[in-house]
Amino acid sequence: MHEHRIRRKVEYVDTDMSGIVHFSRFLVFMENAEHAFLAAIGTGVHFRHEGREISWPRVAVSCDYQSPARFGDVLEIHLRVIRKGTRSLTYGFEISRDGVTLARGRSTCACCVIDDPGGIKAIPIPAEIADRIEEAHPREEG
Repeated sequence: MHEHRIRRKVEYVDTDMSGIVHFSRFLVFMENAEHAFLAAIGTGVHFRHEGREISWPRVAVSCDYQSPARFGDVLEIHLRVIRKGTRSLTYGFEISRDGVTLARGRSTCACCVIDDPGGIKAIPIPAEIADRIEEAHPREEG
């Protein structure tokens, strides 16, 4: 699997005093799509593997805003896997309303053991998960 789409209605809590979606909420929308993608491939943001607790902490995130979203809008968040490394995934996101792009983002997360006494450590993505993830073709990156 190399892409996933979700729809989300903008709620009051997502907006600022001007009535538009606060910039930080776009990162939440991106994270919502990531969690849905992980669930669709049979895993999650936290899981156990070989007796260890594994998670996907962010190592980089960016978002370019093109047009505002408002309370009540129904947004589509489109996630694409644009890079699958040995220990990390990079997602590209497009957030749109009625076919109009509102924002584009990117997020890189590392597959990490989070219960190691020495601290959080990046590990190779377990094969049974890596086998379910494909990179989107360059023409699909948007």
